[in-house]
Amino acid sequence: MSELTSSLTLDRARRSATEAIEARFIVEHGDFTLDLDLTLPGRGVTAIFGHSGSGKTTLLRCLAGLARPRVGKLVVNGEIWLDTERNIFLPTHKRPLGYVFQEASLFPHLSVKQNLRFGLERVRAAERRVDLAQAAELLGIGHLLERSPAGLSGGERQRAGIARALLTSPRLLLLDEPLASLDQKRKLEILPYLERLHDELDIPVLYVSHAPEEVARLADHLVLLEGGRALASGPIADTLARLDLPLALADDASVVFDGIVDGYDSRYGLLTLALPGSRAKLTVVHAPSPAGRAMRVTVKARDVSLITGAHEQDRSSVLNVLAATVIGIADDANPSQAVVRLDVDGSPLLARVTRYSLDRLGIVEGMRVWAQVKAVSLLA
Repeated sequence: MSELTSSLTLDRARRSATEAIEARFIVEHGDFTLDLDLTLPGRGVTAIFGHSGSGKTTLLRCLAGLARPRVGKLVVNGEIWLDTERNIFLPTHKRPLGYVFQEASLFPHLSVKQNLRFGLERVRAAERRVDLAQAAELLGIGHLLERSPAGLSGGERQRAGIARALLTSPRLLLLDEPLASLDQKRKLEILPYLERLHDELDIPVLYVSHAPEEVARLADHLVLLEGGRALASGPIADTLARLDLPLALADDASVVFDGIVDGYDSRYGLLTLALPGSRAKLTVVHAPSPAGRAMRVTVKARDVSLITGAHEQDRSSVLNVLAATVIGIADDANPSQAVVRLDVDGSPLLARVTRYSLDRLGIVEGMRVWAQVKAVSLLA
């Protein structure tokens, strides 16, 4: 365990089993109203997902104290930051939070190290849970400390901005679409560092995004907003697979499996993942990884095909064949297709198939089938 992980987990034993973020907000802006009543996990990454205008940034502004709701209550792991009934409103500068916007907004006249020290010096020495060296190591910016922000790439600036936010030793970290201004190459550069935040920090993170692939890769919990209201709020795996929500019917619909590395075939470059609580395993094209390591796999619905007999896959090139039960079928926006929700030993899976195949195979709810997933299509 790293020093950063140790220092940030010292207070875990002091927290109750019911730790949570309670957020109740009613905010009116012209013809738009944000009306939310959420109970979110007090640790891990919660993704706030929705299209432009759904209320994502307004929600973060309420959490940060930058917007004052007409009616509201905010309790962060037992600390009351807002309660309009009791006339409690903790101003932004007194809320122990970090906030990272789409642009890092580093001070251009200061070096990276001086920018980081600005965050560190906002916190009294006795209350600091993160030091500069630890934050720099976590975000991989140790070699950039003497540089000017003008000499950094977009991904490097964002990593420095996140490190500065961490140095305020926040009780809550808000990330407002931190990858939105980056091209695909820079997004891929910064995502592993965001995964480290997920894996190593004991700080609840609220991550605003409209990119499903980011949400699937990073989040433990998902809140889906539309028109200022929450369509859903729940664990990522279950929420992504709900057929009554638009995410499951989108062209890029996907689900996630959290597996454990079970073996590696160096000859073929194939990693085997065991699914907790299941006899099922997944084979993934991936670089070597230590046995026992946790790894998340994203499975897109369009990459899943169905067969009705296990013997049918004997001569197939598809490596992953999972026994499953059909638990729901939903109409797609395209009348020639349907989305099938499956249960794989308690884990949800989606398959996008043609109506023709559905009828030809006689697939109905309650039926046992086998789901085929190409190893090369899995994103781990």
